[in-house]
Amino acid sequence: MDTLQNFLLAHTQGDLLPWEAQVQAAEYFSLTYSEIEEAALQLNILPSRYQRNRQTISTTQQFTLFHSTVAVIGCGGLGGYIIEELARLGVGNIKAIDPDVFEEHNLNRQILSTISVLGKPKADVAQARVNDINPAVNVIPIKDAFSKANGAELLHDANVVVDALDNIPVRIELAETCEMLKIPLVHGTIGGWYGQITTQLPGDKTIQKIYGRHSKATGVEKVLGNPSFTPAIIASLEVAETCKILLNQGTTLRKRVLFINLLDMEIEDIKI
Repeated sequence: MDTLQNFLLAHTQGDLLPWEAQVQAAEYFSLTYSEIEEAALQLNILPSRYQRNRQTISTTQQFTLFHSTVAVIGCGGLGGYIIEELARLGVGNIKAIDPDVFEEHNLNRQILSTISVLGKPKADVAQARVNDINPAVNVIPIKDAFSKANGAELLHDANVVVDALDNIPVRIELAETCEMLKIPLVHGTIGGWYGQITTQLPGDKTIQKIYGRHSKATGVEKVLGNPSFTPAIIASLEVAETCKILLNQGTTLRKRVLFINLLDMEIEDIKI
């Protein structure tokens, strides 16, 4: 009788495992796509969907991403792109945390927002979207607002937390919770043509330094709004930071804030 390992080895093309073979293996062995992907990566076989990653991310590193958990706080403008890119990257577990439903004004910029999902919970839509993109990724939809009261329970098992909030007091609570749990936090925010990003590691208290004196609950995005391109760019930078942290690779924006001015195409890197 075939073992899963023998089946996978017999169905590889070079060292790549096509999607069709993954489907066959899941059906034949009554396993999930996640279990099939894990078994393949353990054999140093790369699922074919990741073949364009391989010059940047090795199969061993792909296995690290597969076993990682990232919590995304907010599934809207920034969060939708972040979740989409993490899933395509192959991060194995994504916590999608957002209490809201999609509304018509989200359609201009939020990649998860379509006419057909208006009125539906953003976290549930994120889960369905990822299941269509990469069924090996486990999305945990959490239809609850992050707060200091529930933060430790929501984030305790995350390797990295990604900030896609639009509320400054809650953002500070998120930073404090990540500090308490000793979890890296990747922060991004947007408004009109502008955005910023930084990475806070345990002990840095970067977010408190940036926002500690702000009294308003919301930032400039409520005044400037957000066109379609700003969240896509800042979210992509947040995902790049997250990938580097998970793989312990490259140089992050620790103790630095990157300010992006898309109107004048200027980038400013400021030390904190």
